[in-house]
Amino acid sequence: MSTTEDTPAGRPRGSARPGYSLDIRLWKVTKTGRKSRPYRLRWVVAGQVHGNTFATSALADSRRSELWQAMRRGEAFHKESGLPESEVRATAEAAEAKAPLRWFEFCRNYIAGRWRTSAAKSRESMADGLATVALAMVQRGEGSPEDTDLRLAFRWGIVPANAGEEPPAELQAAYEWLTTSDRPVLDLIDAKVFEDVQYRLTYRLDGVRAAGETYKRRRRALNTALEHAVDCQKLPENPLQRAKRKRVGSEEVVDRRVLVNAVQGRQLLTAVSYVGSWGRNRGRRLVAFYAVLYYAGLRPAEAVGLRLSDCQLPLEGWGMLTLRETRPVSAKQWTDSGDRHDRRGLKAGDASTDRPVPVPPVLVAILRSHLGEFGTAKEGRLFGNERGAVVGSSTYWRVWREAREYALPPERVASSLAGRPYDLRHACITRWLNAGVPIAEVARRVGNSPEVIHRRYHGCVDGHEEAANVKIAQALAADEDTA
Repeated sequence: MSTTEDTPAGRPRGSARPGYSLDIRLWKVTKTGRKSRPYRLRWVVAGQVHGNTFATSALADSRRSELWQAMRRGEAFHKESGLPESEVRATAEAAEAKAPLRWFEFCRNYIAGRWRTSAAKSRESMADGLATVALAMVQRGEGSPEDTDLRLAFRWGIVPANAGEEPPAELQAAYEWLTTSDRPVLDLIDAKVFEDVQYRLTYRLDGVRAAGETYKRRRRALNTALEHAVDCQKLPENPLQRAKRKRVGSEEVVDRRVLVNAVQGRQLLTAVSYVGSWGRNRGRRLVAFYAVLYYAGLRPAEAVGLRLSDCQLPLEGWGMLTLRETRPVSAKQWTDSGDRHDRRGLKAGDASTDRPVPVPPVLVAILRSHLGEFGTAKEGRLFGNERGAVVGSSTYWRVWREAREYALPPERVASSLAGRPYDLRHACITRWLNAGVPIAEVARRVGNSPEVIHRRYHGCVDGHEEAANVKIAQALAADEDTA
């Protein structure tokens, strides 16, 4: 009844993808005898007949022309649907475009877009905050992985370098669950889902309330991501902006209990020199490292990056440290170099910004003694380990814990007094403020804004209460004299 036309001569006859075939026969348009759709077009793909009916002959001829052109281009046809490969692909892409954007895919694209311009610490902070939210944005069911595994799988999968790679065997199940059972981004509008999101921001995995700074860091990461989703029209609004912010404890104000006095500070620096065997000099080569925190207010990452060329250390009088670089510590997956110590400019400063810090004679003497005994490490850095490499955070934390046990009585060792190397910086800033150095100058030397110094250290400055009492007493006396 129907005539057939074979595939045109000269058409490529290569191998087709699985599920597709190049064995195609296109028939001419025929009449069906129906009133509504009287024209039929049929074609055969690998022995399977496919067809469609049309209301007019023009529509049927147009469709036949499309299939004919696909055959001339050498396209393979899908055996099951009978459609050319280009149409199958276009249909799949259209369906994917209509599908709701899911949480993990959104986060992966978002972090990939910010990766190049972000520091390693910022990358890790973003990933950690969004991984916390992912625990609320994944559907649970029988066989759900543990929260710990889901977080680790998220943090692994979010790294751009891992895209397309197979996850580690121990994270395989969690990664598959995370990428197949995550919720659409639009579910954040659901009040019940967002309530769980807020809980995850506020509490740790063990159910204990997270520290104030941890909560704020997580919330900042989520807020920035949601603002991006709104800008890209993936969300109609940022649900965080209408949510009542939870009141949490804050660590912004420095706790007076961590501050050491002058005697305790000297005892701790002396105790550092006794840590480790004499042959390895593990503690002695770090005395000056802690001293620049205690006498110059440096951050540990700034001290790690300090070089001899940054130092003016005269034989007498005050010296000068000119800070230009920090070496913050992050996991290797977050850094561009693959090293644990990233190389960055000063915190909250331009890449070309430096910060001169005058240093007292006592610190000048300690640094000169350090250089005389140990010299410089690689790249001219003041501080290094036994191999001259960058001092690791685990090293200076471990030495500090041992030094506290030597320098402090047992009840003080169990307290928060100088519990972290960073507390030496707090002690330095507090000492300057109590000495009457203007807040603006203190802020300049330590690389903070005056507002931050005032907010964080206002409870650590002595003498304010007595001065206020004197002023109030004078006012009361003046009132009595007037009466």
